[in-house]
Amino acid sequence: MRFRLRPDVYSHARDADFTAAFLTARELVISMIPPAGTPRIHDDAPDTAEAFRRLRDTPEGPGAERLRQEIAAAWLPMAHRVARGYRNRGESLEDLQQVAALGLTKAINRYDPTLGKAFETYAIPTVRGELRRHFRDFMWSVHVPRRVQELRNEVRRARQELARQPDGQTPSPARIAEHCGLTEREVRRGMGAQGSFSALSLDAPALGQDGEGSALQELLGEDDPAYGLVEEREAVRPCLRELPDRERRILYLRYFRDMTQSSIAEELGVSQMHVSRLISRTCARLRSQALARTAA
Repeated sequence: MRFRLRPDVYSHARDADFTAAFLTARELVISMIPPAGTPRIHDDAPDTAEAFRRLRDTPEGPGAERLRQEIAAAWLPMAHRVARGYRNRGESLEDLQQVAALGLTKAINRYDPTLGKAFETYAIPTVRGELRRHFRDFMWSVHVPRRVQELRNEVRRARQELARQPDGQTPSPARIAEHCGLTEREVRRGMGAQGSFSALSLDAPALGQDGEGSALQELLGEDDPAYGLVEEREAVRPCLRELPDRERRILYLRYFRDMTQSSIAEELGVSQMHVSRLISRTCARLRSQALARTAA
């Protein structure tokens, strides 16, 4: 014999089943959440408590070194995971993993299992600190004081946070200073260090308006030798005005008309040797007077 429930009874039963299932799922999820203060355990967090206890009781020597290597090999995936969080910052992943392994070694040597804390809660901050120290001390193209590095980081974070504000305006130094609790001078120092972390290579392309360009080094200017000539001319100009007419005319014919000494001598009615002596003596006089004026 088959029974059919009335629609109102069936609806009530269905709602009751759904409520029971929801409560069961909720209790299951809550049971999976660790208590507050419990360290997060990753897949790369092995159980090395026994190894650390043996390391503590083992005197320094080959045995202790083998235990350290065993622990390091077990925790190395964790160090590599932390290192991957610092990618795309100008350093290769292989170098970051080596720095993280160094931090892991320091954590193993300094960890005290008698304090009752999980090794992961001590190792991860140590590895991160080693990575940050590496970026601070070795990755800056232009080395700046540590305080300026800290100001740069504070200003960069503040600009990112303020840029997400509803007004969408570019934050001014005064606004950044108010947001960070710094002075405007400190904000400008931090902003000035923005480009010091990574330098642009001279081989980098410099694209023009047409989308084509050459290397940056091809666009750099160089000293124009004519600048020195202009300075020398300006230095000797007042000295030329003080020369007698004959010496001034000889210099004009020799250096501005490009005439030979013989031609000058024929035009002035003197000997070529006399012209040569006048040119040498006049040039020496001009040089000494120009140097004296420059020194004064």
